[in-house]
Amino acid sequence: MTYTLTTPLYYVNDKPHLGSAYTTLACDALARFQRLRGEEVVFITGCDEHGQKIQRTAEAAGLTPQAHCDGVSAQYRELWDRWQISNNRLIRTTDPRHRQIVEQFFARVEANGDIVEGRQQGWYCVACEEFKDDPHEAQDPECPTHRKPLEWRDELNLFFRLSRYQQQIEDLIARPGFIQPTSRRNEVENFVRQGLRDFSISRVNLPWGIPVPGHDGHTFYVWFDALLGYITALLEEGDSPDLDTALSRGWPASVHVIGKDILRFHAVYWPAMLLSAGLPLPAKVFGHGFLTREGQKMGKSLGNVLDPAALLERCGRDAVRWYLLRDIPFGEDGDFQQQRFTDLVNNDLANTIGNLLNRTSSMARRWFDNAVPPVTTAKRLDHPLAQAASQARFSALAALEQLEFRTAAESTLQLAIAANGFLNDQAPWSRMKQEGNQEQVANDLYAVLEAARIVALLMAPLLPDLSTRMLEQLAQPLPDSSAAATGPSDWLQQLEWGGLSEGLLLPEPSPVMARLELEDPL
Repeated sequence: MTYTLTTPLYYVNDKPHLGSAYTTLACDALARFQRLRGEEVVFITGCDEHGQKIQRTAEAAGLTPQAHCDGVSAQYRELWDRWQISNNRLIRTTDPRHRQIVEQFFARVEANGDIVEGRQQGWYCVACEEFKDDPHEAQDPECPTHRKPLEWRDELNLFFRLSRYQQQIEDLIARPGFIQPTSRRNEVENFVRQGLRDFSISRVNLPWGIPVPGHDGHTFYVWFDALLGYITALLEEGDSPDLDTALSRGWPASVHVIGKDILRFHAVYWPAMLLSAGLPLPAKVFGHGFLTREGQKMGKSLGNVLDPAALLERCGRDAVRWYLLRDIPFGEDGDFQQQRFTDLVNNDLANTIGNLLNRTSSMARRWFDNAVPPVTTAKRLDHPLAQAASQARFSALAALEQLEFRTAAESTLQLAIAANGFLNDQAPWSRMKQEGNQEQVANDLYAVLEAARIVALLMAPLLPDLSTRMLEQLAQPLPDSSAAATGPSDWLQQLEWGGLSEGLLLPEPSPVMARLELEDPL
């Protein structure tokens, strides 16, 4: 069965920011993990390119909406390439095939009696592309998220009969694991408990969007159109734009990973739309938190926005991935602190992991003919590092399955810490000076090198670049995820203790992780 995961389709009103990079990096780690464990993965990301906000942004820049979308979506594609994101689908909602998928889906929903005409009145945030519920007390209503004035709307729209799905949505969100983390589920339960109301799925007098078939003057509301991008993205090159064909390529989604601000659309509106069309529901919706910087919300007015492209240029992929995945519990809000970022990267990656491998490899080469030492006892499963490796493997794999990237990173780091402690306790540099200790030193160095090998393998989903450099330094094959779903996972087998071959020639050691030196603010 295909494992399908999605990032949000990022709204192209502006260039990519750190929040979108954070979501995408987390999804990349999950996609890599699932491939390594033997799953056939469809990893979807893309751009949401319709709506009034896009139209106004393009007009302000003196561009056509299409030219604006082409430029910003190209920035997303280039950025994900530079970050080496492993997505195998990238959808743009201006893709002509997407329009046909939306039309076919709408036809099913309309045939089910779930489209009605009605008047939409209320305060609207163009930045959110959303009507706000209760701003009536405010003298000058504004969006609490964007801090911009709301606009009063009073127009004839098409509505989706969400109210018909009250019980089914209540049952769905009560299903264990559908909404994660638990705090997000509580938010949705509170919203649904108030009673679901039909919601507008069209706008009038808005040329930048997909026209609603059979309803002149109506354009699909950007959210109705964008959510269907997850299905359009499943089409392979050469497929005709057919809804059933797309669905056969990997639907339903295994997990939608989103920011918590769009949880309602994914956990309530989207499932109801799918129920109306008679389609399977996604297995999980995971709403992660927001990022701040040094305790402040990031914004252009404060001049503290972190550009993911500039961050990559100055710090590299490994450093940024480690900090975001290791320091922030996925699902909670996180704060980017430059000093902590530097400290964690240097302490964890350069010192604890990098130095462990470098010094152990150097000793093995010096004393055992440039090779992995011969072993007599260190391959035993009751060896203390074998037990530490078993615990790290169990904890990290279970955590990755649940999108608990911090736990996975910390479990892997603990194995490296245990290996450093073992090495310091055994002190092979002292033992080797005394006659009769060569066998003991050989076993000790083998055990530490083997622990480093397993650290490298556990790092593969989180920090693929560092993992590769470590494995190359150990003369180890890289884990193969290309034969996914065809047999036992190569990676899982490699994670078993004792896989390092004695006598294997070790390359000249070099630092696998440079220290991060950031004197100036990012």
